Amino acid sequence: MNNFLTNNLMNKTSDTVIDIHTFPKTSYNKTVLDSGLRIVTESLTHIKSISIGFWINVGSRDESEDTNGISHFLEHMVFKGTKDYSAKQIALQIEGFGGYINAFTGKETTCYYVKILDEQLTRAVDVLCQLVLYPLLKENDIEKEKFVVIEEIKNIEDDPEDLIHDVFDKNLFHNNSIGYPVIGNSVNIKKFTRQDLLNHMTKFYSPENMVIAAAGNIDHKKFVDLIEKSFGKKGFPKNNLKNQRITPQKNTKNCIKVEKPIQQAHICTGIKSYGIKSKYRYTLTLMNTLLGEGMSSRLFQNIREKYGFSYSIGSFLNFFEDTGSFGVYTGTDKKHIEISLELINKELEKIKKIPLSNNELNRVKAQVKGTMMLSLENMSTRMMRLATNEIYFNDYISIESLINKIESVSIDDIQKVANKILEIEDFTTVIFIPNT
Repeated sequence: MNNFLTNNLMNKTSDTVIDIHTFPKTSYNKTVLDSGLRIVTESLTHIKSISIGFWINVGSRDESEDTNGISHFLEHMVFKGTKDYSAKQIALQIEGFGGYINAFTGKETTCYYVKILDEQLTRAVDVLCQLVLYPLLKENDIEKEKFVVIEEIKNIEDDPEDLIHDVFDKNLFHNNSIGYPVIGNSVNIKKFTRQDLLNHMTKFYSPENMVIAAAGNIDHKKFVDLIEKSFGKKGFPKNNLKNQRITPQKNTKNCIKVEKPIQQAHICTGIKSYGIKSKYRYTLTLMNTLLGEGMSSRLFQNIREKYGFSYSIGSFLNFFEDTGSFGVYTGTDKKHIEISLELINKELEKIKKIPLSNNELNRVKAQVKGTMMLSLENMSTRMMRLATNEIYFNDYISIESLINKIESVSIDDIQKVANKILEIEDFTTVIFIPNT
C-alpha cells in the first residue's frame, strides 16, 4: 500500500531545488451517497488520462484459517465474466481502446482498477461496476481458476526472495490473521465453493465498505452520476459489518531456519512497528529510507559496497490499520549468513546510539520528498493515495501537510523512534539455507 512532497524541495547537500508551485493545480472532491459509498476524485485538466480504482475494505487479514485466500481468489473470479460481459469482453472493453485493467488484493484491501483515456470514462465505470456488482461466478470457471491460483502459489514457492516475506509475516504476527499470506494455500483453494464466494461478497462487497477513487482529467459530478446510476440499480442487504480485526501482541524473539534446494541464502529479519495512523509514521519513513532505501542507504553502502557480501540488500516498512512491520532483507552466500546478520544489527544499533548529522538528515528528507514528487506524475499513484487516505483517515491529506510533517522530523525524533522499535533481542528472523 505503501508516498510523500515539498513547498521548496531542496537537497542542501547539492544545488538542486524543486518548487512545487510550478506543478499544476488540482481539484479535490468527495461525495458520500445515501448507501454509504464514498467517491473521491482529484482533477487535473492538463492531461488526457484517468485512473479509477474500486476499493473494498477487505483482505487476507479479514479471513479465518479455513478461508485464507478467499479474498484473492474472488478477485480472480470476477474477471471470468459478469452479467453483461464475458471474460474476453471485459478485457476488450478497456484494452481495445488503449487502456489497462487489473486488480490486486492486500492484507487489508482489495482493489479493481483501470487506466484509460478520459473519453472512455463511461465505458470504464460500467466495466468496474459489473466486476464488483454482477460477477457470474460459474461453477466450471471456479474449478478451472483453482488450477490457475495453485500455479501462482507454486510460482511464489519457487521464488525464495518472495516466499521469505510470507514466512516472515507468518512468524512475526504469530496466531494473528494479519500474518496470513494473501494468496492463501492450496488446501483452502481446492475447497472453495461458489457459495463461499457469494457469502464473502455479501459480507464485504457492500457500499459502506467501499471507496471509489479517480485521478486525472475527470469531472466529479459526471463521475458520481455514472456510479450512482449503476449502484442504484443493485439492491444490497442491510449489512451491520463490524471491524473484527485484532491487534497483534508484542514480539518475542523467534528464529526460523529452513533448508531449501537453492543456491543463495536468504535472510529476513525484523519486528512489529506502528500503524498508519501513528504519530511516528513520518519519522519511521525517514529512518527506513536512511537505513535501506536505495544505493545511498547505510545498509547498501556497508554490506554490498564495503564488504561485497550481498547483491540485494535493503530495509522495508509496512503500515497497516493498527500495526506495522519494519525489517531488513538480504541474499548472501551460505558462509556469510552470520557475518551479514552481525553487520545488519551493527547498523541498527548505530542509528540508536549515534545521532545523524544535519547533512544526512537533509539528504534523507530530500530523498523522501523527491520520490513523492516524482510519484505524483503517475495518475495511478494519485488514485491510490486518494483511496488510502479515505479508507484509513476518512479525509484528504494535502501534499503541503505531508511536507510539513516530514520537515518537522528532527534528528532526536529519529533516534528516539529507533530506540523504541529496534529491539534486536526481540527480532523475528527467517533464514533460507541452501541444502546443496
